[in-house]
Amino acid sequence: MTNTPDPRSTTGDAQAGPLFAGLADKPTEAVPLERVLASYPWRALSGAVPAWRVTVQRDSLMKLADTLAQRGARLAALWGSDERDRAGGSTLHLALAVREGLVWIECPLAADDAVYPDLSPLFAPAHRMQRGLYALLGIRADANDQRRWLRHGAWPADAFPLRRDVSIDRTWPQTSDQYAFVQVAGDGVHEIPVGPVHAGTIEPGHFRFSIVGEKVLRLEQRLGYKHKGIDKRFVGTTLEDGARLAARVSGDSSCAFSWAYAMAAEGACGIEVPIRATALRALVLERERIANHLGDLGYLGNDGGLTFGLMQFMRLKEDVLRLNQRAFGHRYAMDLIIPGGVARDLVRDSVAPLLAQCDELQHEVSRLRDIYDDHAGLQDRFQTCGRLEPPLAARLGVIGLAGRASAQRHDARVTPGFAPYPQLAPNIVLLDAGDVAARVVVRFEEIFESLRLIRALLDTLPPGALSTQIAATQARSCGMGWVEGWRGESIVALECEGGHVRHAHAHDPSWQNWPALEHAILGNIVPDFPLINKSFNLSYSGADL
Repeated sequence: MTNTPDPRSTTGDAQAGPLFAGLADKPTEAVPLERVLASYPWRALSGAVPAWRVTVQRDSLMKLADTLAQRGARLAALWGSDERDRAGGSTLHLALAVREGLVWIECPLAADDAVYPDLSPLFAPAHRMQRGLYALLGIRADANDQRRWLRHGAWPADAFPLRRDVSIDRTWPQTSDQYAFVQVAGDGVHEIPVGPVHAGTIEPGHFRFSIVGEKVLRLEQRLGYKHKGIDKRFVGTTLEDGARLAARVSGDSSCAFSWAYAMAAEGACGIEVPIRATALRALVLERERIANHLGDLGYLGNDGGLTFGLMQFMRLKEDVLRLNQRAFGHRYAMDLIIPGGVARDLVRDSVAPLLAQCDELQHEVSRLRDIYDDHAGLQDRFQTCGRLEPPLAARLGVIGLAGRASAQRHDARVTPGFAPYPQLAPNIVLLDAGDVAARVVVRFEEIFESLRLIRALLDTLPPGALSTQIAATQARSCGMGWVEGWRGESIVALECEGGHVRHAHAHDPSWQNWPALEHAILGNIVPDFPLINKSFNLSYSGADL
């Protein structure tokens, strides 16, 4: 049996193929960032996280990107904006994470020649982001794979919903949309199509398995069934209304996206946030991390045959959400984090219950971890299942808890200047096994670390104001927000003009991690896919905002 050669391939040997061209390990150069950017128009952005915005012409884009890649940069986000109302064409944007912070690169493209160099040879996550960008905005990477990542016949091939002259309520007749999946040929090879509609109450996504017996030779995903037009909905809103939308980008990451949006707005307006507000933001972010990890551990136990684990962890998660309601006025602390600070203080006399719950969770989660560790059936399912080797994780740009389970030391909380975390000194949980068991252990350890951080925040909660008055300037301004949510880095890029949002982009960490799932399943059996999938627990709509 053989994989039919196809330039569109996104799985297979990590050392070969167009997706991995140029991704061999390179020495990290210690060239100062200012010297790297010296040849281009650039400026430092104000905000909680160090960021630099640089403009580069198309013929110089790859040179700058390659120089930064050699310094260890990785792709944090890629998006575009329509500038035709300013007598321009379109602009390609990418955010690169470097050790100093974020570099926000802008590359203007002419309206009649909106093509830019393929960035995936340098940054593998660019592959799908570029395809999605073309479907939405019509600017195209000069790449082999031109299949539409989004659309599914919801709009014509020559229509691009993110352009400014397309109304947000515009609809088109549904058309057929034949997607060319990569074929695997050979004796005994079969295909199993799963989804996009699933038996459970999960979001839609299509998985095309190529198998021999039950062994998976290849998995190809197709997402893009949940497009909500989030970036389009931001356009024209006030900063206050934009904050409400940001809180609803992803229901399980409300605090992360709210903080990322607020950070971007504060950078655009050049204001500082009161220290009490930053402490309260970190408090709800860590509780959001705990709640989601508890839910995942329950479902992972259930997928491994231990329903008891699901019941116990969901009970604990519900306790966390109910105390959120009492302490912050909302189960998911929604609309608590706003530009300038926080909208409300802790409810009176809620510090003691929050501390008490930390002790309860420490005790109960420790007992449940012992059960998981000693359960032979669970460990048989978890260990060596869905392994993602650290070198491959590095090449794929995997982030968040999935990355840390494969030895990738990426955590935005340790970014210089990201208050209040420098004072808290978060411990990054790193493992190198890269299997389901490792991703389970990372969740357990991050719960315990978040409990430590919450205790420290409550013990030293500073007094003072809850927010600083914020007002969007009439002049053009921009800002970037970068927050380590429970799944990984939530990013919001924001441009304001005339007191309103001109353009915004929200980026979910699932963009980086979905391709890794295609690799983690290889060599495993089909019945292990739900377990491996849940161990990543990626957002279907997160790669389709």
